[in-house]
Amino acid sequence: MAKKSYFVTGTDTGVGKTMISAAILELAKAEGKRTLAMKPIASGCESTADGLRNEDALALQNAITEPLTYDQINPIALEPAIAPHVAAAQAGKNVTAQRLIGFCRGLQIRPADLLLVEGAGGWRVPLNDRETYSAMPRELGMPVILVVALKLGCINHALLTAEAIRADGLEVAGWVANRVEPESMASEQETLNYLLTHMRTPCLGVLPWQESADPVALASYLKIDQLFEN
Repeated sequence: MAKKSYFVTGTDTGVGKTMISAAILELAKAEGKRTLAMKPIASGCESTADGLRNEDALALQNAITEPLTYDQINPIALEPAIAPHVAAAQAGKNVTAQRLIGFCRGLQIRPADLLLVEGAGGWRVPLNDRETYSAMPRELGMPVILVVALKLGCINHALLTAEAIRADGLEVAGWVANRVEPESMASEQETLNYLLTHMRTPCLGVLPWQESADPVALASYLKIDQLFEN
């Protein structure tokens, strides 16, 4: 059974959840830990000879140590690059929190030191007309790693997301600051100082901008020891 399981969410879509998840997995691998990962729902998949494939799910597959089929990593693959609940409806697929929980539990029972489950978009992304993605980690009691994009407005986005996670009864296990633009945001250090003071959870790292993100290189900017404590 996976010793530690974490759900990875972001302050928005396009904040670097996949590359940061892959970087965490690469660092854990370098420390001799066995790792698993999944992205239960992925929209924006490409049609291939092997079926629909998503570049984020493939990046996770490349970063883990334990062998998993693509379908185990990304059981719900959707072609349109739109909100998952809309893409699922267009594809005639029924996506519910209980279905995702079943996929996740299937991986949690496998032996590993770390399982990362990457969400889609932010904390309140809809699954359907009644549920949001947050229902899955909430039901599983899964601690959350929050990816914060360093851009104007990120303090508000980060604190509101952390507040919502805690309101759902879950622990924010740590957060990662990610530079999503080639140029640093104005007053970046002041922004980081405020977040370091007010997030009330460890900062796992501040990642630089990379035009072609390399999870192995990004791993050197992370500290993940606290993810394996207790």
